[in-house]
Amino acid sequence: MRDELLLETIERYLAGSMNADERRAFEQLRMENAELDQRVIEHQQFVDILKHYGERVELESRLNAIHSEIDVHTLVEEATERPAWIVQLWRNHHSKISVAASIAIFAILGTLFVTGSLSTKSGYEEMVREVGKLRSDLSKGKYAKVTTPVRTPVTSDRYRGTGFAITSGGLIATNYHVIYRADSVYVQNYAGRAFKAKVVFTDANSDVAILKITDTAFRELGAIPYTFKKSESDLAENVFTYGYPQDSPVYGDGRITSQNGFDNDSVDYQISVPLNPGNSGGPLLDSRGNIIGIVKAKQAQMEGAHFASKSSYLLAALDSLAADSNSKKPALNSKNTLSGLSRPLQIKKLQNYVFLVKVYAKN
Repeated sequence: MRDELLLETIERYLAGSMNADERRAFEQLRMENAELDQRVIEHQQFVDILKHYGERVELESRLNAIHSEIDVHTLVEEATERPAWIVQLWRNHHSKISVAASIAIFAILGTLFVTGSLSTKSGYEEMVREVGKLRSDLSKGKYAKVTTPVRTPVTSDRYRGTGFAITSGGLIATNYHVIYRADSVYVQNYAGRAFKAKVVFTDANSDVAILKITDTAFRELGAIPYTFKKSESDLAENVFTYGYPQDSPVYGDGRITSQNGFDNDSVDYQISVPLNPGNSGGPLLDSRGNIIGIVKAKQAQMEGAHFASKSSYLLAALDSLAADSNSKKPALNSKNTLSGLSRPLQIKKLQNYVFLVKVYAKN
């Protein structure tokens, strides 16, 4: 396929303008052709960079407009007393100083973007965690070795998040931003066993991804203990999470503090549950044990402003998965066995259905 045609095809795929047959055929081709898959990933990253660049240009324009409205000379002279030589220096060279300051500001913004500290939405932090050098503690004898063999690649995983079972047969829900860098994906259960999985559906707009465990060592889970809520939950409703911001599972609870997310985004709830890197992709449940959302992010430098995608978008993703694969929608559990239990018992029943998601990536 010529590069021009391939680029056009990738753009149609990322824009969601393919029909179901075209999308299914293209995704099958991605799974069979690692080079094509890498081209798609790189193009998505390029599109994201262009988006960030546009935002930076807009910010620069706004800063220039603000600067043109300020009488700097008057502010300096009225607010403070300065030595005459400083005032003269400013008057003679303020345009050069302003340009230098602007360059410094955008150099800092550029550095933050390249290093990943500046997320797609300013002040908005996705809760995937990048694996650091804490594994050195293992070699120092601080932790006991796991005796059960773990079926994972020799290379170390780069990113970690959380996922939870949709069906007992191995369909797993997580966030798109957890797995979009992936060359390969493994999920690890509460007992420490890891299983190879593949990505079978993604929706970047709602930040939903669906995985399928493909490992021959995997055995079906028991009946899923929770149900998936179709309608929206109420403001101030009590909710809780269970996920992997560290290697062992962590529980957190709080309330729905807004029925809209960051910048009034109707895709998300705002919640008061504490979140940390690694929580992304974990389940958000109500007090009766219904899945009402997928944990995804928090607002930087603002305590208590955390976000989760609403469960209706996960259900829509399952409909799209069925349409793309020309198969029936996965049969979801209709009996909630968590309802009426104490919270400790709910967690005990939940733990076998929530997984640590390990992402292996070259870059």
